[in-house]
Amino acid sequence: MRLSCILAAAFLAAAAAGAAESPTFIELNGVIYGAQDSEYGPIGGGAGYVNTVTSGDFTVTILEELIEALENAEAGQTVFIPGDAEIDLTTFVYIEQLVLEVPAGVTLASNRGVDGSPGGLLFSDALNTRVMIRADGPDVRITGLRIRGPNPKRYLDHHRRAFRDGYGGHAYYYKFPTQRGIVAGGGGLEVDNCEISAFGHAAIFLPEGEDHHIHHNFIHHCQYQGLGYGVSHDKASSIIEYNLFDWNRHSIAGTGAPGCSYIARHNVELGTSLSHCFDMHGGRDRRDDTDIAGTSIIINNNTFRAPQTPIVIRGVPQETCDVYHNWFPKHEPGQAVRAAENTRVFDNAYGPNPEQAE
Repeated sequence: MRLSCILAAAFLAAAAAGAAESPTFIELNGVIYGAQDSEYGPIGGGAGYVNTVTSGDFTVTILEELIEALENAEAGQTVFIPGDAEIDLTTFVYIEQLVLEVPAGVTLASNRGVDGSPGGLLFSDALNTRVMIRADGPDVRITGLRIRGPNPKRYLDHHRRAFRDGYGGHAYYYKFPTQRGIVAGGGGLEVDNCEISAFGHAAIFLPEGEDHHIHHNFIHHCQYQGLGYGVSHDKASSIIEYNLFDWNRHSIAGTGAPGCSYIARHNVELGTSLSHCFDMHGGRDRRDDTDIAGTSIIINNNTFRAPQTPIVIRGVPQETCDVYHNWFPKHEPGQAVRAAENTRVFDNAYGPNPEQAE
C-alpha cells in the first residue's frame, strides 16, 4: 500500500474516532438536537458495536473461496471473512466483469470492531467496477466489512468539460466509468457496521424495494462530481441511521420518483462535502413534466458539520418532508434547508452554541 493511502486511512480513522469525542448532540430544554449513539453502539459502528458476527457457515480468506461460498450459501446462512483478510477483486473485475452475488436471505459478514479488528477488506482497483456486491433477492445482510472501490476522486475537470466546455454533455460524461459498492435486489437489505468508500456513483444503491436499513456505517469519499452518493435511492424506501458521512458529494440522495422515500436520523456529517449533504431530486431533474420530489422524507436528529447547505429538496414531496430536531452548527435559520412546498422545517438548533431551538 502506498504511503499516501496509509496516511489517508489513518486520518480517516482518527476523524471517525473523533466523532465520538466531539459533541454530536446538544440538549435544550430537555429536548435532544443532533445525533446520539444507539443501544447497538456508537455512530459509525466499529469498536463498541454489539450486533457483530464472528463466525459463519462458510469461512473464506481468498476470492475463489468467497465466490464458491456465495454460490452455495442458502437463506439463513452466513459467509464469514476474517478481520485480517484482504480480498482483491481487481483482476476478476477486469477479465470476467465479476459481481459478488449474495443470495436472498444470506449474510456476508466480517467482525469490524471486535477486539480491534478493522474488518475484512473487499476491494477493487478497476475503474470499471460497475457493481461490487449485489443482493440477489430480499433480506440480505452485509455487516462488519470494509468495502473499498477504485474512485475516491472528484474529477471536477471531467465534469466541466462535459457540461460547460462543449465536449458532449451526458454522452461524454458517461464515457468515464462509474462504480457502485452495494446494490439491492429486492427489499429488506441491511448494511451495518461497515466502512464503505471510493465509489463514483454510490456506496449503496437502492433501485427498488422497501424496508432497507442502512445503519452504523462509516461512508466516505464517494464524491465523483455529478454523482457521488453515500446512499442513493430510485423507487425504494429506507431507514438510514447512526452513520458517519464524510467526503461525499451527497451523503443521501434520491431520484425523487414516486415511491422514493427515506427516514434519515442520528447521522453525522463530519465536515467535508462537495455539495449539499442530504438531497432529493425533483421532476425537473428527471424531465418527467412533474415537480414530484419523492413520496415521504423525514430528517431528524442529524448533525451537519460541513459548511455546505445541509438539505436540499428539489421539488414537492407527494406527502411531506419533515425536518426537525437536527443540529446545524455551521448554519443560521433560513440557511440550512432549501425546499419548496410540503416541506416543514421546525424545532432545529442552529450555530455552534445555541441557546434555544427555532
